[in-house]
Amino acid sequence: MEQDELAAWLRLALTPGVGNDAARRLLAAFGLPQAIFEQRPAAWRQLLTPAQAEALGELPPQLPEQLQATLEWLDGADDGLQRRLVTLGDATYPASLLAMADPPLMLYLSGQLRLLEAAGWPCRALAMVGSRNPTPQGAQNARQFARAFAGAGLAVVSGLALGVDGAAHEGALEGGAAGRLATIAVIGTGIDRVYPRQHRELAHRIARQGLIVSEYPLGTPPLAGNFPKRNRLIAGLAQGTLVVEAALQSGSLITARLASEQGKEVFAIPGSIHSAQSRGCHALIRQGAKLVETAQDVLEELRWPGAVATAVGDAGVAAAPANNDPDGLLQALGADPVSLDALLARTGLDTATLQARLLELELDGQVGRLPGGLFQRLALG
Repeated sequence: MEQDELAAWLRLALTPGVGNDAARRLLAAFGLPQAIFEQRPAAWRQLLTPAQAEALGELPPQLPEQLQATLEWLDGADDGLQRRLVTLGDATYPASLLAMADPPLMLYLSGQLRLLEAAGWPCRALAMVGSRNPTPQGAQNARQFARAFAGAGLAVVSGLALGVDGAAHEGALEGGAAGRLATIAVIGTGIDRVYPRQHRELAHRIARQGLIVSEYPLGTPPLAGNFPKRNRLIAGLAQGTLVVEAALQSGSLITARLASEQGKEVFAIPGSIHSAQSRGCHALIRQGAKLVETAQDVLEELRWPGAVATAVGDAGVAAAPANNDPDGLLQALGADPVSLDALLARTGLDTATLQARLLELELDGQVGRLPGGLFQRLALG
């Protein structure tokens, strides 16, 4: 878009007190933002509160700096990445977001936009969310399910947070096919920032195989209130939401609720009755979410023709081959977290032997160590 048009959109978005709802009323009445700012204050007051109309008449102090930063950001893409600012009036604005009660005025996009240009926003996309502190089994489930979905041609939508989000992005990148959008990260900061810092390298890989999306102006820091708000976009860009692991107060339940309010399917993976990280999923299932044991369960429920889970992606809990468990330790572990004392009683092994075997299985990726001195058997890949 032209610089004057961009400046008008930024001014509308940055005006304090004028949120998305009031801005949409102005756009509906007067057209593009440039036309809004050509109106007299009396016309604004027909649609806004007096305080909003007064604020609209003032230039936001950060506008010149934000305009310059946005122009530089748009011009800064390298050969492998594309950047774009999509406004509410743009024909390429995601139609699924327009159906929400609070669609953002602008979306900052970075990544493989050519894939969007070829097919539009992916009609086959699944949101995957969950705990920032998952159990080892939960993190592995997220990665395996996401790998399966990406292998079946779905774009996995998540929030780039630690825990389940990161595992889901990783799995999707592993399973994504060439020429398809593997994953979409919806972030709660400006698109020129990566939060958390631990995911800087992951964010770069997502941009190479997928897309990063933000509704926030450049430079926006990781403010606590922005993350629950961005969850509506995670739900809105997908046709369904899978909750992998979540405590009862988890933000993932917000995403699930928003998906349900948008008429989308909600899925949940059950877990141990002894794990606090499973209680949110169990609550969702009691409220009507679909119980999921394999990736194929989701694909069949959504009835996507041609979307078939790959061999690696029929992500469910697999039993260990018998020759990998000569002393019966894996069988004794069961599926729930268990203490060392309980394993001593179940196996009859002496303490030194048991600890050595647990370390061996942990290094082999078959057992996870949990807080509180507990151990948990992991699904085999």
